[in-house]
Amino acid sequence: MLIFTDSIIGGDKMKKVISIFMAMSILFIQILTFVGCEEKSKLNKYSNYYFDYFDTATTIIGYEKTQEEFDATCEEIKTLLNEYHRLFTIYNRYEGLNNLVTINDVNDGKHDVVTVDKKIIDMLIFAKEMYQKTNGNVNIAMGSVLKIWHIYRNDGLDDPVNAELPPMDKLEEASKHTNINDLVIDEENNTVFLADPQMTLDVGAIAKGYAVEQIAKHLEEKGVTGYILNVGGNVRTIGMADREKWKVGIENPDTENKEKPFIEYLKIAGESVVTSGSYQRFYVVNGENYHHIIDPETLMPGTKYRSVSVLTNDSGLGDAMSTALFLMDYEDGKKLVEETENVEAMWVMNDGEQIYSDGFKNYTFDYEAEK
Repeated sequence: MLIFTDSIIGGDKMKKVISIFMAMSILFIQILTFVGCEEKSKLNKYSNYYFDYFDTATTIIGYEKTQEEFDATCEEIKTLLNEYHRLFTIYNRYEGLNNLVTINDVNDGKHDVVTVDKKIIDMLIFAKEMYQKTNGNVNIAMGSVLKIWHIYRNDGLDDPVNAELPPMDKLEEASKHTNINDLVIDEENNTVFLADPQMTLDVGAIAKGYAVEQIAKHLEEKGVTGYILNVGGNVRTIGMADREKWKVGIENPDTENKEKPFIEYLKIAGESVVTSGSYQRFYVVNGENYHHIIDPETLMPGTKYRSVSVLTNDSGLGDAMSTALFLMDYEDGKKLVEETENVEAMWVMNDGEQIYSDGFKNYTFDYEAEK
């Protein structure tokens, strides 16, 4: 998780109370502000919080001359978030709208060819590109497997005493229906078809990051600057924080370490930071934590790291890469980072060791020295 601000701000449909708790944490962290420029700014800092999109907390912070200007930009962001949320959800239907639920529907034993908004087409094309780039570690066609985990995880959260793991034979049967090539996209006609009747899509590994990036690009094209968006830990900065870079803290995956809540601090402007970790969404079975990032090879939660943070100029790429790197062996992940332009990463190993890509440290700073 990320905590971010112009100083520091914190960044499954689990339960709405989780989102509320996240936002409360963000509010608390904002008191840790740095000393600004000596010259008095002509801009004011404003913030807003929402709980209605992508089943998580959204934080918007921006610098504007007036509250009215900030509110107008927030309304535009809210409208776009709502649109992407409605299009990309796999849980909710909306009258008159074809979304991923419509694509996943089965009628008379097969999926229909569905005409969809171009935003869905573009996202699915991006998802296929990420599948190829990550050697299948990011696969939105794994919906049949992830749905099983989702059910068992939610049941385990509701009834911890009787929490269970999904049977492996059930997972293996579902994994037979995860071929990304069965996702058929017709760009010319804006249609989507799932050729395997038992295949479903789950875009949880990329949807938030992709939507945040599209919204940020829209704002940048309009000349908006001085904003930071945090949608469930997918952080994207737009310009500077009132003539200074934004300062972002990466949360310590050892959540029991109260003396060191953050393990690294970054200064960024225009970049995105995304973290995937085993300490975030999980449930407990027989004393063991089982998180939500499922390895397509083992069909079990990945166990190689505590967390992986990705720094890049594209939040969608960051979302996909953080998931992929979390599941890949370190040497393979390091090679992928080195081969990908404008991407840096930090791995937190299971023993707590932090390993950095070559350029990651160029963005870090000593928080204690700058307080």
